[in-house]
Amino acid sequence: QVQLVESGGGPVQPGGSLRLSCAASRFTFNSNWMNWVRQAPGKGLEWVSRINGLGSTNYADSVKGRFTISRDNAKNTVYLQMNSLKPEDTAVYYCNYRGFWGQGTQVTVSS
Repeated sequence: QVQLVESGGGPVQPGGSLRLSCAASRFTFNSNWMNWVRQAPGKGLEWVSRINGLGSTNYADSVKGRFTISRDNAKNTVYLQMNSLKPEDTAVYYCNYRGFWGQGTQVTVSS
C-alpha cells in the first residue's frame, strides 16, 4: 500500500516561510508525478503544484513565484518551500500520488 506522510506545517506570520515535506514509500517514486494539493477551511480541494521524476514543475497561479516544489529521489521525498505566505494560504496541505493521499499537514498564516 502506498504511503505518503506529510510534515512541516504549523503557524506562521504573514510574509513568513515554511517548508513542507512528504515522505513516500511502497511505490516507484523516482519516475512519477507528485502533487501538492490544499484545502482551505470551508472550501474544496485546490491543486497547488506538481513535479515529475525529472524535476519538471507546474504551479497554480495563486502560488507562482512564492512556492517552490522539489524532490529528492534518493530520499523518496517531495518538498514544498513556501515563501511570502499570505493568510489565504491557510489550509491543510496534502501530498498526492495518483489516487493516494497523505494525512495532510495544517498551515496557518496569521498575525
